Amino acid sequence: MERIKVGIAGGSGYTGLELLRILHSHPLVEVIWISSESFAEKSLEEYCPAWVKRASLEFLSLSKQGVPSPVDVVFLALPHGESMSYLKLFGPEVKVIDLSADFRFKNREIYEKVYGITHLEPLALGEAVYGIPEIYRKEIAQARLVANPGCYPTSVIIPVYPLLKEGLVEEDIIVDSKSGVSGAGKKPQESTHFCEVYGSFKAYGVGKHRHQPEMEENLSELSGRRIRVTFVPHLLPVKRGILSTIYLKLRKEVSEQAIFELFKAYYQDRFWVRVFPPGSFPELKWVVGSNFIDIGFLKVDKQLILISAIDNLTKGASGQAVQNMNLMFGIDERIGLPENILYP
Repeated sequence: MERIKVGIAGGSGYTGLELLRILHSHPLVEVIWISSESFAEKSLEEYCPAWVKRASLEFLSLSKQGVPSPVDVVFLALPHGESMSYLKLFGPEVKVIDLSADFRFKNREIYEKVYGITHLEPLALGEAVYGIPEIYRKEIAQARLVANPGCYPTSVIIPVYPLLKEGLVEEDIIVDSKSGVSGAGKKPQESTHFCEVYGSFKAYGVGKHRHQPEMEENLSELSGRRIRVTFVPHLLPVKRGILSTIYLKLRKEVSEQAIFELFKAYYQDRFWVRVFPPGSFPELKWVVGSNFIDIGFLKVDKQLILISAIDNLTKGASGQAVQNMNLMFGIDERIGLPENILYP
């Protein structure tokens, strides 16, 4: 097949650069253009010397220059609230994968309440497919617009989904997540400076983090029940990775072996999901740099404890976006995605 022509809006941020890292090794892709309003007309090699001798691209300004060359798919690696204003730049023949939160909610009122802005493309909310390939594979394959999930929701929805779908757990879920600092984005702020983070560990966004309603909406839709999530994220003094500990109450007696078999039944043909035997638990060092999500669990009386690990920039963002692209173009979802771990 012909190579897929790709444009990346927002190529200078962490997710944009991670997209470039992944797509550069994709045998069926050609990156045609990248944009950055802050670094327009600056070369990628000058901005990020890791690309010297590897690529000859220059950041463009879409707001000033418009769309420079026709492409097959655009990745919107833009801040929340900006992607929706860019959607109209691309015709219906161009597939769009948005890495922001602008199209993740079906309910416009929830989006506007959580993000505090008016949605400019409300009709697109009904069109967008929520981009977890392990759950919405068929819908993604037919989609024009895919809303790439948040990193925290990815780490929670994939492990919880089979248990809710089979009615094994109660509606109230407690999620305790820890993330590397790159999850806060590239824009400098005091709370993520090296001296503020190194040697420390803290909770943030307690009771008000914007990924909590995203989890609730999607888990409720998947299960057909009103799901309530208590979510507390924490900031780890590391660059990459998310480890989530999820507490669920079982509705009936079920063995650990039966739970293990359930996970295998749901995910045995989902290459990027690795399920550990009961009592074995994921660690960040076994996923960072890859597109894997690792899941472990343990039953304690009537409580089920799940632990998941992902790379927040890969499976939690850009890797999952490329996985969605593969499905949208009818190719193997493994192609071009990193399996190797950055270890040690």
